[in-house]
Amino acid sequence: MATTRSALTDEDIRTLVKGATPDERALAARKLCQNMDRAPLSDEDRALAADILRVMAADAAELVRKAIAETLRSSPVVPRDVAVQLARDVEGVCLPLLSFSPAFTDADLAEIVRLGGPVRQVAIAKRPELSRTVTDSLAEHGGERAVAAACANPGADFAESSLSRVIDRFEVSERVLAAVAYRNVLPLAITERLISLVTDKVRDHLVTHHAVTAETALEVVTGAAERATVDIVDQAGRTADVRGLVTHLNAERRLTASLLLRALANGHMTFFEWGVAELAGVPHHRTWLMIHDAGPLGLRAIYERAGLPARLFPAFRAAVDTFHSMEFDGGAKDQERFQERMLQRFMTQPEQASREDVDYLLARMDRTAGAPREAEREAVMIG
Repeated sequence: MATTRSALTDEDIRTLVKGATPDERALAARKLCQNMDRAPLSDEDRALAADILRVMAADAAELVRKAIAETLRSSPVVPRDVAVQLARDVEGVCLPLLSFSPAFTDADLAEIVRLGGPVRQVAIAKRPELSRTVTDSLAEHGGERAVAAACANPGADFAESSLSRVIDRFEVSERVLAAVAYRNVLPLAITERLISLVTDKVRDHLVTHHAVTAETALEVVTGAAERATVDIVDQAGRTADVRGLVTHLNAERRLTASLLLRALANGHMTFFEWGVAELAGVPHHRTWLMIHDAGPLGLRAIYERAGLPARLFPAFRAAVDTFHSMEFDGGAKDQERFQERMLQRFMTQPEQASREDVDYLLARMDRTAGAPREAEREAVMIG
């Protein structure tokens, strides 16, 4: 190795092999490794460098072995057998190589994930690139920190099956689920599974940045029934596939009277029309005529056919009448004005509902309507 020998004296070589102290041998090892990494090597030189590295890797002094790992952490000079040997060494020696060395095969890394401890797993999980062979092993055997690190690694390639396995193992780990959710690309099935598991903030990111079906959008809930209703009503106002939305809701037995009333109270007339049509088993165009253009009895007839509760009919009647009497300009206050008018009309209905029904209605109004309506509630109860 001409280049190496020109940079190191014979005494450097002797010090490397027979130095009196670990410090002396480590200094010589670091100097030699730096030269190996910088100089262009022929095949003969590379073979000689590998032999020298094998000698250093067998040194009893950790300082010498650490010199190899730190100096040649990302160098192609290190032969695979030396890298694998040092991967079993103490953490101060193995971690630099596990984090960067190109000497390992995918099978080597997968095996180290399987047999190594959590520190080694994390080092591998943070490598600049990870193949599916390695991420498969991490998904199956990795600890929480390692799996979260791998999922957050943009250079890690995950199969859908591995991401699914990650969710199976860590469905209660916010750290891991968030790391999966914030990946640049997610299979649709993985997005759908995550929707019901993650926090509000992460869920919003999923819906905003990843494709979801109309059905998945409905699952933007955390468990509270009232919160679920609010989210579904919001979705009703955004979706382009209203028919698909109500069909799915009905199949899930979630197309309830309270949901339709809340939607109508928020001005989502199209959703109400399709919802009633779905429940009544009547085509949408006929339902539309009965709601809007069939006189005072049309709404009641289709309402009863849909099987909706008679005690809430005055509220629906008030909402439909209010909708017909208002002009919407698309402004920010449309929804609030509509709710206020609807409540006023409901409260002055000649066919007055019971106090229980008033509470039922008011308690389920959209929370975006503004200030509390305690005074209105009291007025109705007195009346």
